[in-house]
Formats: sequence, structure tokens, C-alpha cells
Amino acid sequence: MTRDRLFLFDTTLRDGQQTQGVQFSTAEKQQIAQALDTLGVDYIEGGWPGANPTDSDFFAAPPATKATLTAFGMTRRVGRSAENDDVLAAVLNANTPAVCLVGKTHDFHVTTALGVTLDENREAIAASIRHLVAKGREALFDAEHFFDGYRANPNYAVSCLQAAFAAGARWIVLCDTNGGTLPADVGRITAEVIASGIPGGRLGIHCHDDTGNAVANSLAAVDAGARQIQGTLNGLGERCGNANLTTLIPTLLLKEPYASRLETGITRAALQGLLKTSRMLDDILNRVPLRSAPYIGASAFAHKAGLHASAILKDPTTYEHIDPALVGNERVIPMSNQAGQSNLRARLEAAGITVDPKDPRLGRIIEVVKDREDQGYAYDGAQASFELVARRELGLCPEFFEVKRYRVTVERRKNKYDRMISLSEAVVVVKIGDAKMMSVSDSMDEAGSDRGPVNALAKALGKDLGPYQACIDDMKLVDFKVRITNGGTEAVTRVIIDSEDGQGRRWSTVGVSANIVDASFEALLDAIQWKLIRDFGTPRKALP
Repeated sequence: MTRDRLFLFDTTLRDGQQTQGVQFSTAEKQQIAQALDTLGVDYIEGGWPGANPTDSDFFAAPPATKATLTAFGMTRRVGRSAENDDVLAAVLNANTPAVCLVGKTHDFHVTTALGVTLDENREAIAASIRHLVAKGREALFDAEHFFDGYRANPNYAVSCLQAAFAAGARWIVLCDTNGGTLPADVGRITAEVIASGIPGGRLGIHCHDDTGNAVANSLAAVDAGARQIQGTLNGLGERCGNANLTTLIPTLLLKEPYASRLETGITRAALQGLLKTSRMLDDILNRVPLRSAPYIGASAFAHKAGLHASAILKDPTTYEHIDPALVGNERVIPMSNQAGQSNLRARLEAAGITVDPKDPRLGRIIEVVKDREDQGYAYDGAQASFELVARRELGLCPEFFEVKRYRVTVERRKNKYDRMISLSEAVVVVKIGDAKMMSVSDSMDEAGSDRGPVNALAKALGKDLGPYQACIDDMKLVDFKVRITNGGTEAVTRVIIDSEDGQGRRWSTVGVSANIVDASFEALLDAIQWKLIRDFGTPRKALP
């Protein structure tokens, strides 16, 4: 059976950059573009040339991509010819093979926002597209506010599409700019647009997520016949974001009827790198990945209930809709005070530990976990710490080093500019074999700002671990969460730390104490211990 070609258009670098708090540097845009190209998207919209220095610099030195690099702009202004419109000229001067122009299709916006007649707006659309085509560019027309415009005045909205289509646009993109349209209406209206004479193979869909339906709306348009989807990595975008490509891509490749009827530029091999690509973007933005994200979230294949874990051991398809490895993810069997031996054995197997089901130590591990959770620990979100608890009970946790003492000081003082600043300093003494090592570090970053006592501790602890130093040099702390588990004068602090290394591994550890620094240090120690076990194995004694 012949499959229709579906084209994926990424607008992370343009629409995604309109996310509140997001501003990519030129180097970051180049890095993201290369990652998108490796993934296999068909179009990469790089930004709006001339709108800001970053976008202009990006197009001045664009990365080499197999994907079609696309510049974004708007249709010519009424009262000027396309040839003499300086904004349109700046877009063309980016010299990209494709250009996407946005234009009004809602009569209310034409007369109120632009203050021009409906005929003048329609002619501006047609003239702009003709100009692009005459310059040898692939032309795309983003029909702004199309679904709102179609509901208000369907004849005019469609006439704008037809004007762009007749002028030579390769793609007519229906935009749910306000994000308020629901899937049934998107599907119906897309089908009616196709019935009006614009082929589905020339139609695209661009949805915003203001009702949480951007992915569903995009699929509804595809079901109706549209053959291009515009979206962003991790659902970046203005207000609530755009259609999330990290959800759409695996759905299109792995779910029916799309997998058998449609073909994209994404291969199964590239799909396995989806999680890594998503995490790369989060790292650039200094954001914590969304644990509940479909397919690629840390909790997407987490099975906490004992009943679920028991079934998963027999057949993963009982509670998993896909194999997590297909998208580069992995199964997680959390441990908690609700857990039974099914969860425990599954989690140990995942860590490479095989234990006889009749081993009495299994029951002891469960009791220890329950007792510690009564003290405030939470192992369902700190799998690495749970693994260390289990290894200690099983005699499989080597002591690579011993912390003899540590001290943290926090000082407030005036700097040379007579401003009060904070400075945290940590001293850590560790013993490795017969040797003692003392490390001192402060918490100042490159900008001269204090990052706090926990940062100072982490830097000191990771400064000199002798034969293990090379192992931990690529570790970094990517998230730090604090919760008070009891109120009043007997408050207990729980700290969960997420760590990551250069191999793309990510793990979580937990510490609990009445003192937040102690709790943080415990979590830091667990993070390093887990990393050392992964890299050095699990001998009874630490390596010399």
C-alpha cells in the first residue's frame, strides 16, 4: 500500500522563541537547527530576518541542513508594491530556499487591526506570494486566525487561501492562532477547505495549545487530508505553546492509522534520539524536563502500583502502549511504601541485580523502604537512592570513599563597590583507602553571584576524589527540589536532586534531615555513589 507523504515543519526557532522567558542566542539556534536536521524534520523555520540581530546573524551564517531552511515574514503592506516593501525585502535577502509569509484571513483583523479593505488585504497576499515565486523561492502562506475567520466569514477566509494558492504558494497553512478551536471543528473546516478546491497535499496545519488540544487538532487536520504539520520541540510557543512535535512524531510513526498510511522524514533509528533531542533543548533553556510528558517524560513508563509491576514482569504490553526504547526512554518501577515484591524484583532486575524470589532479604528491603518513607524519604521519585538502599541490604554497595567531615559557612559582606553580597564556602574531607583529601570551594559563579551553600558543597565534594575524579567530572546537577514534610518546630526537610552525566544518563537521589544542608549533602553523596557504581561496577570493595 502506497503511503502519503506527511511533511513536518518545525518552528521552534521562530514561534518557539516567542515563549515567555525564552531568548536563543545565535549559537544556540544553530545547535538546535542541527539537532532538528538530525531528527529528520522537513522544514526548519529559522526566524524573522531583520526583526532582531540574533535572527539576522543566524541567517547570515546558516547551518548546512538537509531540511529546507525557511525564513519567516509578513505579506507586503498595503500601499506598497511587493518589490518596494523593505520588510519583505529583508526576508528575501536571507536567501533561504523557502519563505513563509503570514497574512490576515479574518475580516475583523483586516478592517480593525490593519485598517484596510478586504480586497486590499487579499491582493497584498497574492502579490507577495507571486513575488516570492518569481524570485525562485518555495512559498508558504500562514493564514493567521483562519479558523476564527472562517467561522465569522467563511467566503472571505477561503478567498484569501485561494488567492495565495493561485499565486503559486506551495503550502497553504491553516492557523489556529488563538488556540481556541476544538478538534471536531478543525477536522470539519479542513475538509471543507479541501472541498473548496485546495488539495490536501498543499495544506498545512499550525495549532496553538490554549485549550490543550494542539496535538489533537493537528491530527484532526491530518485525518481530514492536510499533509503538513507545523509545531515545536517540547511544545514551546507563545502563551500555552504550539503543537508539541515530541508528542506528534512518535504518534505518527507508531500509532495507527498514521503509521501504515503516512510516511515522514523521521526514521525509526532517529526516533530513538527523540528524548535526547528534547533534553538538549531543556538544557539550553535551563528548564527541568516535564516528567509527565507523553512518550519522553521520566514518568511516561513509570509503574508504581504493585499490581501493575507484577503484570509488567509477565508482559510489558499489559500497561505500556509502546516499548519505551522506541523513543529512547526506559521503564521505571518506582519503590514506595505501597510497593510489594513484584515492584522490588522488577526494579532490581532493571538495575542488573538478580535475587532469588525466596531470598529473605527482599522482605527486609521492603521494610527498610517503608521505615525510611515514614521518616520522610520518597523513593518513587528517587530511584538511584532506592537502588543504593537495596544494594546495602544485599551487600552489593562498595564504599568508594568515606566522608570524614564537612563544613559550610555563609557570609554577608560588602564588596569593593560597597554592595552587600553573600558568599558560601564549603570544606569537605574524604578518605580514600589510607589517604585523606581536603577540598575547599566557594559558590561564586562566573558572573560573581553566590549560588548558595549546596552549590559550594557540590563543588567541594566533586573537586578531588582521587582515582574516581575522571568519573565524576562530567556530572552536573540539573534540578534541586525541597519539601518540608512536617510543620512546626520538628520540621523535616526532604531534598531531591536530579543529576546528569555526559553519557546522557539522568538519575534522582533523596536526602532527609531537619537541616536542609545535611539533607542536600546526603542526596549529593548518593548521586556520586550511584554514578561510581555505574562506571566502576559493583565489587565488594572499592577499587584501589
